[in-house]
Amino acid sequence: MKKLLLALLLATNLFSAKAADDLSSLKHAINGKHRSAEHKARDKYRHPFQTLEFFDVKNNLSVIEVWPGKDGWYTEILAPYLRQHGHLTTAHFSEQADDDFFKKSRQQYVTKLRQSPKIYDKVKLTVLQPPQFLQIAPEGWADRILTFRNVHNWMKTDQAPAVFKAMYIALKPGGILGVVEHRNSTSKPQDTKASSGYVSEDYVIALARNAGFEFLAKSEINANSKDSKDYPEGVWTLPPTLRLKDKDRKKYLEIGESDRMTIKFIKPK
Repeated sequence: MKKLLLALLLATNLFSAKAADDLSSLKHAINGKHRSAEHKARDKYRHPFQTLEFFDVKNNLSVIEVWPGKDGWYTEILAPYLRQHGHLTTAHFSEQADDDFFKKSRQQYVTKLRQSPKIYDKVKLTVLQPPQFLQIAPEGWADRILTFRNVHNWMKTDQAPAVFKAMYIALKPGGILGVVEHRNSTSKPQDTKASSGYVSEDYVIALARNAGFEFLAKSEINANSKDSKDYPEGVWTLPPTLRLKDKDRKKYLEIGESDRMTIKFIKPK
């Protein structure tokens, strides 16, 4: 009888451990009920499972998401995935920012976190607002730093080199930086302000290398061959922004979201 009880206890413990692991599994986080139907509809363009797998994001790592935006699209996935065994820090705009867009974006993001403490209670918020605020974490803290479609924003204000250096400092030696960005055509010279929203792979690789990173690999996970990259309102002509509103809406919806590079870099040991 004692052996039977012991076996049942072990089985219960194993089941509990497996259930806990399931709760923090990447697919479980992606398919969670906390994510809106609107956000899930973008999975076919953003490929969160394949992208985070490519960046080798494990659920026991310390991760920084840089500039998660007002809606925290990737935070919705990373927060529950890392909540039990890892750590998530999100580097957002400053609440004292001069620009109303930055202030409102941060306020909306903070409200989102506070409304669902069972998911977001362990998310730590820091500030990235170059050139004033560049320390996104203690030096050498992060196993992974991830940023999605933000490089063009830093280029617009001539702050891209400073941000890449800040990310380099925050990463552990051997840590990985994952970058997803709207990909410019190789036949077009790169506008250093990235006014169209598109950035060349070579430009991003140069920014990372100049900060001290080594190129590790790139993937076509988020490629879109339908994207011709020559629109009147730049990348914002395409969904989800659809800046032209109803004008040629069907055409742009059929193209889908932008063609994107997916690149990872490593901080040398």
